[in-house]
Amino acid sequence: MKRGLIAATAVAGMLVSVAACGSSSGNAGADGFKGKKLTVWVMSGSNPAQWTKQVSEQFQKKTGATVEFKVQQWNGIQQKLSTALSEDTPPDVVEIGNTQTAAYAKAGALADLGDLKKEIGADWNDAFNKAATVDGKQYALPWFAGNRVVMYNKKIWAKAGITKTPATRAELFHDFEAIKQKTDAEPLYLPGQNWYFLDGLTIGTGAQLVKKEGGKWVSNFGDPKVAKAMDIYRQYQAFSTAPKNKDEATPQQAEIFAKGKTGALIAMGYEAATAIKTNPAIKDDIGFFTIPGESAGKPEGVFLGGSNFAVAGMGKNQELAKEFLKVALSKDNDAQMVREAGWTPKSPALTGAAKGNPAATAAAPAAEKSGGTTPLIPQWAAVENVPNPIKNYMTAVLNGKAPADAAKDIESELNARLAKQ
Repeated sequence: MKRGLIAATAVAGMLVSVAACGSSSGNAGADGFKGKKLTVWVMSGSNPAQWTKQVSEQFQKKTGATVEFKVQQWNGIQQKLSTALSEDTPPDVVEIGNTQTAAYAKAGALADLGDLKKEIGADWNDAFNKAATVDGKQYALPWFAGNRVVMYNKKIWAKAGITKTPATRAELFHDFEAIKQKTDAEPLYLPGQNWYFLDGLTIGTGAQLVKKEGGKWVSNFGDPKVAKAMDIYRQYQAFSTAPKNKDEATPQQAEIFAKGKTGALIAMGYEAATAIKTNPAIKDDIGFFTIPGESAGKPEGVFLGGSNFAVAGMGKNQELAKEFLKVALSKDNDAQMVREAGWTPKSPALTGAAKGNPAATAAAPAAEKSGGTTPLIPQWAAVENVPNPIKNYMTAVLNGKAPADAAKDIESELNARLAKQ
């Protein structure tokens, strides 16, 4: 996923009868791999330059083989990846959005990586790894993930007389009120359809977005815990003048922040780069802190959006692919992803790597204590297809409709999407 902002899409033309066991290279050991080339599909913007360089060098030194990274575009990737994984010569390793992994695993397109996970990922945060498993089996390995933080304008907060980081949601709202009263800035820019922020709030309230009825998954948006999360969102949004019928990418909220008239965003850490590109003068004014929850010490619930690495079930170089994953997902290279791209540390051993990146430092506590994902079922991919009915639910509630009534309005559409196989 493009940092949690890209909605998961349905896997077009689900793969049929793809052997999950695949075909493994019988040439184990460095001598057997020498001269081979491994093909790895990564999405545009996922593999930072230094990480790519050191992984390539380490992989070649270890195996004698080379790796070719083929960069793919998000637009149309589901159809392209579905087709590629069903062919006799698929890419050896693929990046898959963490909310999309279950669909490919259920289709039998991915190799089982359980043994490899035990070898290199024993200390990974469960919240990161959960999206790489299906029915208790490990069909992918978590590469990176990130979660939202408060990105704020230090100058505006200082002008409002705010001198310490809020420890609770109530304190955060108090700070927003101070900005509203003491400055000419908008306290918070939060459009009405920031769906992944709402998903984090539902994680915090313990809501389940789907439930089983008659052996089928159906909508559970009528759950009072979903309504509670939406009410928290409404309280946040009351500090914003952003449109209630738009999302954070329409327009890009970081570009709004760059104008210097916004106190804060609920943002991914990489959005700071967008703001700075838009207005370089704002660079020294940007700060980050963990989104505080209802009580001190327990952050707000957050959606962990990111990507997994998987090995093609029909791949001919599975053993070499696993050697690549050992290198790419080593602690050294995972730390490089945190330092270079600002992703959230996925294990305690990587905490130190976040110290040089303030966004990653701010994201880590919530990821560890309050992180989660959307429902990890293959059918969920269809739910977030454009137009996403959940966004209509959000706008309706913000415009005054009771959450239960708004949930009822989208129930049939959600159920129809959940029924797709």
